[in-house]
Amino acid sequence: MRNIDTALLRAFVAVAETGGMTAAAGVLNLTQAAVSQQIKRLEESLGCVLFRRERRGLQLTFAGERLFGRAQRMLALNDEIWAEMTTPLYEGEVRLGLPNDIVSTYLPAFLKTFARAYPKVLITIDADTSFNLLDKLQAGDIDLTLTTEMGCGAGGESLFEETLVWVGARCGEAYRQRPLPVSIGCGECAFQPPVLEALRAADIPWRNVSDATNMNAQLAIAEADLGVMVLLPSTVPSQLEVLGPKAALPPLPVFSVNLYLARSNASEIARELAQHIREALVDRQRLAA
Repeated sequence: MRNIDTALLRAFVAVAETGGMTAAAGVLNLTQAAVSQQIKRLEESLGCVLFRRERRGLQLTFAGERLFGRAQRMLALNDEIWAEMTTPLYEGEVRLGLPNDIVSTYLPAFLKTFARAYPKVLITIDADTSFNLLDKLQAGDIDLTLTTEMGCGAGGESLFEETLVWVGARCGEAYRQRPLPVSIGCGECAFQPPVLEALRAADIPWRNVSDATNMNAQLAIAEADLGVMVLLPSTVPSQLEVLGPKAALPPLPVFSVNLYLARSNASEIARELAQHIREALVDRQRLAA
């Protein structure tokens, strides 16, 4: 009987996905030398070369291509078994709040892994403005929430900060218009007050082209070049572009993505979901950097 060391497979998959030993070492929290040694051990045990070095980085050989998909499936099964056997069998419901502007970007980052680890837990999502979500948390209508705010309130935990950016349609012209057409959302949007203050300070006349709370509607307006909007850099979709210095729009403030748990009686499963959120968002920011 021959057994494959999953640690070696994990190093192999990391190198294949990142294209290099150094990047893989960062993902695995190992030294480059340790990753290189693991790849060498795996190649020796299988009797074949798995990578070839090219200008654009390490590329899979034919043997590496054959192994890659199977290695991913084996690691997924390994992780599934580990999670199933070592995590508590939580059941019940956890109610999570997220601001409309970060739902599509950050929800998938942690929801899939959490749902896989705790298949018997019902996750209810409440998408709303940060202001309303904090009220709902206080009232006990949700168990935890993410927010986007200038700073972080009492009892909150700042996960990361980003400076807001102006965005518009690719090769668009809306930013040239005066009054400036702005898709700014409803009056409870956390971005609205600092954005309007920045426009007033820069003496730029503006008009609101949408007070919709639906983020898809606001994005569609910007994509159609009917107006500009502001977003966190990490949430800018591919169909829009960040408006650089040529747009001559005023600088915007730093916003914090915060995590809040119910101040009292937070359930164990809510705390576990909070930990999944912390790990996923911090890892995402680290990789983006």
